[in-house]
Amino acid sequence: MYDIIIIGAGPIGLACAIEAKKQGYNVLILEKGLLVNSLYHFPTNMTFFSTSQLLEIGDVPFISHSDKPTRREALEYFRRVVQSWDLPIKLYEGVSGLHKEATGYRVETSKSHYTTRFVIVATGFYDTPNRLDVPGENLPKVKHYYDEPHPYVQQNIAVIGAGNSAADVALETYLKGSQVTMVIRESTLKSGVKYWIKPNIENRIKEGSIKAYFNSKVIAIRENEIDIQTPQGPVTLPNDFVLAMTGYRPNYSFLRQLGLTINDDEDQAPYHDPNSFETNLDGVYLAGVVCGGLNTSKWFIENGREHAESIMASIIQKG
Repeated sequence: MYDIIIIGAGPIGLACAIEAKKQGYNVLILEKGLLVNSLYHFPTNMTFFSTSQLLEIGDVPFISHSDKPTRREALEYFRRVVQSWDLPIKLYEGVSGLHKEATGYRVETSKSHYTTRFVIVATGFYDTPNRLDVPGENLPKVKHYYDEPHPYVQQNIAVIGAGNSAADVALETYLKGSQVTMVIRESTLKSGVKYWIKPNIENRIKEGSIKAYFNSKVIAIRENEIDIQTPQGPVTLPNDFVLAMTGYRPNYSFLRQLGLTINDDEDQAPYHDPNSFETNLDGVYLAGVVCGGLNTSKWFIENGREHAESIMASIIQKG
């Protein structure tokens, strides 16, 4: 029997495990994919907005070549964190159920089952993209995750979205020779687009190098074309790939499967005490970005890592 089981081996799950080890608890991390699974699926050439210092956990220094670390540097850093703290993790072992028992909980997984006194859910949101819900979305050419520009060289691509990811993808693929069209529901790009990216993407749109349809949406996708509804009426464009940078959301079906209550409000955040982060289930806690529900910009690694101390304080109080 474990004292604490943590679901999710992302940076916040690791931070919770470190804090638990500091307090002398017997802890286990369960991860359905690979170590820091979400970070691994970030774009290959991505650079973090945060500094390396703000991403540090467990008093392990994060040394990067520049002020803002790359994805590759982050993967190596969190691997070293696990090694430094000797964190017990079972990778590629997804949780399938959570059952209340007299002494705590029974955690069912794809490979086994475990018993624990406390559970921390640190599953993030990056595994569940916001869908377009249009005909043809399930075609292989539609991507909700972006890796690198090379596959799209000399291709007609549509980038859906108005935020940082969409702007980054549109610029990077354009610079590598793609014919890029942006489809944006809003009348402008989002105000939160990185300050060093926004002038560049706005200038490319202004000069016509990147075509942009504002106040518009994709209504159908076919093998070689897409249909867009614009203020001037429907438009059909030649298309080889659709890169839907439409954001992500928590895996609500999984959270409900665990027995967690989802708030019925705009953010649809899983219910949790704002101080202890305990959910509607006694001894089950939330940590990290999953706490924000649909408000995915509320919590990041740099402020989510603080959840670990609050959760441990509550567990210690329970005795």
